[in-house]
Amino acid sequence: MARNGLCLPGNAPAFRATLVLSLLLLLQPIRAGHDYHDALRKSILFFEGQRSGKLPPDQRLKWRRDSALHDGSTAGVDLTGGYYDAGDNVKFGFPMAFTTTLLAWSIIDFGRVMGTEQRNAVKALRWGTDYLLKATAVPGVVFVQVGDPYSDHNCWERPEDMDTRRTVYKIDHNNPGSDVAGETAAALAAASIVFRSRDPAYSRLLLNRAVKVFEFADTHRGAYSSSLKNAVCPFYYDVNGFQDELLWGAAWLHKASRRRQYREYIVRNEVILRAGDTINEFGWDNKHAGINILISKKVLMGKSDYFESFKQNADGFICSVLPGLAHTQVQYSPGGLIFKPGGSNMQHVTSLSFLLLTYSNYLSHANKNVPCGMTSASPAFLKQLAKRQVGYILGDNPLRMSYMVGYGPRYPQRIHHRGSSLPSVQAHPARIGCKAGSRYFLSPNPNPNKLVGAVVGGPNSSDAFPDSRPYFQESEPTTYINAPLVGLLSYFAAHY
Repeated sequence: MARNGLCLPGNAPAFRATLVLSLLLLLQPIRAGHDYHDALRKSILFFEGQRSGKLPPDQRLKWRRDSALHDGSTAGVDLTGGYYDAGDNVKFGFPMAFTTTLLAWSIIDFGRVMGTEQRNAVKALRWGTDYLLKATAVPGVVFVQVGDPYSDHNCWERPEDMDTRRTVYKIDHNNPGSDVAGETAAALAAASIVFRSRDPAYSRLLLNRAVKVFEFADTHRGAYSSSLKNAVCPFYYDVNGFQDELLWGAAWLHKASRRRQYREYIVRNEVILRAGDTINEFGWDNKHAGINILISKKVLMGKSDYFESFKQNADGFICSVLPGLAHTQVQYSPGGLIFKPGGSNMQHVTSLSFLLLTYSNYLSHANKNVPCGMTSASPAFLKQLAKRQVGYILGDNPLRMSYMVGYGPRYPQRIHHRGSSLPSVQAHPARIGCKAGSRYFLSPNPNPNKLVGAVVGGPNSSDAFPDSRPYFQESEPTTYINAPLVGLLSYFAAHY
């Protein structure tokens, strides 16, 4: 039998029970009339609320003001700009680079269907790449963080008032960080593709810098959490190791430059750098599923048989996230949401859904399905599963609430975000000190400034959501939740 793209052999009754959840998820009624284009517009607008530095004249979220205008001065460099990763005021280079890579990938694969929002998506990308160019301007050095996380997290204050230590952290040949450097190289290389026709000189600058940063990452191997220790632990330390970021960087450099050396690097290091490990993970820490999906496109186009093992890994990833067949690390809530333990679950929902959609497009062009034991999953099925996850975010869930601020009639009101929860500079010109902001943090009142487009960490494994600032794992938005969502919403806005 075949239904909604999932094919099941008639002589496999044992699979019928395990796939009931799959079919139920796909056959649930869909709320009519999701405005995917409105959600897309808002998902990109969110990035303007996360901007650090001197804001441009066309800034649309008017409650934000300039902030952190002296970042880097203690190290004699200009590190102004970039993004605050979430609800605090630290600039963490590792998740910022991953955000930039995923924004670039969203534009590469779905930019042609973004319509009027393509311009804003490219602006959001360039805000990230301009900063990464500053962070990699000194040869043999990558500046990977601005702001002391402990002093920052000890305060609840607007970025405009920030008086916590803006300590600058870097990696170099004595203190390596192949993980963050590899991701930075990936971001610069991916972005170079986006700007290839839009701004050729800028594209060449990005690609040339990516080559140098990757060479540094590969030559001086090590984890930045080992080099910087307390500065990044327990915040954005790489639990998974740096090997995947080296393959990830090489994959994007291969795609951007078409140079044989990166193809050979990938083939030579596939086993050494453990390409087949934890294939159902994808996020700022773990790139394995993304590596396999990205490289598999060449195989499905019939051009790179030497990458066949990456396609096998990609197929394995797909099978691991199918409901009813899922690996124990990929669970679904009763309401049908992908759930992984550890907090900020929506990062997994959007990044894994992005891969489902992206791979479904690659499969469609090759007229292929994914074999999963005695079943197979069609591209249409994968698109439907990704669409269900996006629908859950936008309100098709047991609570009937959107998890995107400003979208739909009901959405989170008390997100864990300093700038959103404190009065704006326009409403309260006087400075609000480090501890003076605590009363706003603890207030039961809704946030005074709407961070439009912010997608929060989301509900727990039982679909329950506490709309409360102290519950940061559920109520804090992040840039790396939104970056892959931009690609998802672009596709669904164009096709539904």
